[in-house]
Amino acid sequence: MPSNTTQRRSGSGKRPERDSSGKSASTEKVENPTAESDAEATETTEATETEATETETAAAEAPPAKSTAAKSTAAKSTAAKSTAAKSTAAKSTGAKSTAAKSTGAKSAAAKVGASKAGATKPGAGKSAPGRGGSGGGKGPGKGPAGKSGGGRGRQPVKVKSTGLPWGNIVLGGIVTIVALSIIGYGVWYSWDASKPFGERRSQQIDGVTNYRAKDVKWLTQNHVAGKVKYETSPPVGGNHNGSWENCNGDVYAKQIPNEHAVHSLEHGAVWVTYNPDLPQAQIDKLAEKVKGKDYMFMSPYPGLDKPISLQAWGFQLKVDSVDDKRIDEFITQYRVNASVESGASCSNGVTVTGDTPQEASATDGMQSGS
Repeated sequence: MPSNTTQRRSGSGKRPERDSSGKSASTEKVENPTAESDAEATETTEATETEATETETAAAEAPPAKSTAAKSTAAKSTAAKSTAAKSTAAKSTGAKSTAAKSTGAKSAAAKVGASKAGATKPGAGKSAPGRGGSGGGKGPGKGPAGKSGGGRGRQPVKVKSTGLPWGNIVLGGIVTIVALSIIGYGVWYSWDASKPFGERRSQQIDGVTNYRAKDVKWLTQNHVAGKVKYETSPPVGGNHNGSWENCNGDVYAKQIPNEHAVHSLEHGAVWVTYNPDLPQAQIDKLAEKVKGKDYMFMSPYPGLDKPISLQAWGFQLKVDSVDDKRIDEFITQYRVNASVESGASCSNGVTVTGDTPQEASATDGMQSGS
């Protein structure tokens, strides 16, 4: 008869029967909880590892149970022996079942790891069922099915090359050119304005003789009596009579004394002269440029070498036709601007005709401040 110790270890004292597949009957009973454990292990790898830890703890607790059963055997109680043997067999069976669960959990974890490893290869099939994730295929697990790592990834963003922004470049070039032109004009204007009057480029008109620039000695401004011999014909400046000829747009039909006319030039007037042989139509057209305009006067000038001649203090322009556009340019540029006696008036002068100036005694009352 086998000893009590042998009975307790083997349970009923019989070797477990094996089926045709080589598994024992007790193993079949263990596989049922193992299948449930496999289903739970496939939910997450973390749950499987927790269960394995618990299984190892339960297995560790089995020896004390065996120790307790040994203490019970020492009491030599038949009823206790039988009960202890049954209890020990149940605990042994539970331990084996728990160990089987642990083995199944580890097997499931290995399968999940193998599935993840296989998912990294292109063309890999679906992995073990589980939660959707970046490494597994679709499965019955919780959460949305994850994309397989071997599937098609996010396509790179393609940036179209638009080339150079020629519109902005052209616009920037135009703005730069305009800005440089403005700056250049400002510099030039400052330089030009620093020159004496009449020498500035903006004041230069083709054909104008600038006697100021020649620094002639006869452009004096003394008041003298009697006739004066002038260097130019008609005169453009020099000593003159104390009375000025009225120059508020006056048109004289006859010659006027040079000495009075030069005094008017000193005040800033433009004197328009013409050859008496000039056709009347041109004389009339010329008069339209003078009538009613301050610091302007007009008269015929016998012996003039050109049809028309215009004078300002120190400047002269001679032209052949009343239609010459330089006539208007000269008037615009030099009227008032050429004055060498700023603020002097063209009114309250004399209206003497002929070639002889008035005596100073006859005009003293009208020359105050002149």
